[in-house]
Amino acid sequence: MRVSDVMTADPTCCSPETTVREAAELMADNDCGCLPVVDDARHVVGVVTDRDITCRCVAQGKDPETPVAEVMTSQASCCGPDDDVDEVARIMSDSKIRRVPVVDAGGCCVGMVAQADLARTDQQQAGNVVGEVSEQSQSSSRA
Repeated sequence: MRVSDVMTADPTCCSPETTVREAAELMADNDCGCLPVVDDARHVVGVVTDRDITCRCVAQGKDPETPVAEVMTSQASCCGPDDDVDEVARIMSDSKIRRVPVVDAGGCCVGMVAQADLARTDQQQAGNVVGEVSEQSQSSSRA
């Protein structure tokens, strides 16, 4: 299965100049815990998470008007829409991250994939296998 099958397309993004307060408001409004940080051409330059805001801003007593660039995680791991979900799951596990921006061939942000997206995929695949096995068992018992 490909990333494009499970990702959230066209995610809400912010710029490095966005304030931490604005980023937190975007997260609250969009019910998400991570925003890709993009430049004017939508190239990913980092990500900012609710944890980044908590640990790198609030806990350190920084002003909520601090630019996201000062608290974001730069060097974000990214994947492509045609990448295999198993490979992205491995990247998440190895890097201990829960969300990965999806970029096109030009490096522009086109989506976001989260562990929860992959978990739903695993449940669907498991359900399909159980269904197929059940169908095979019923067919065999009728023969």
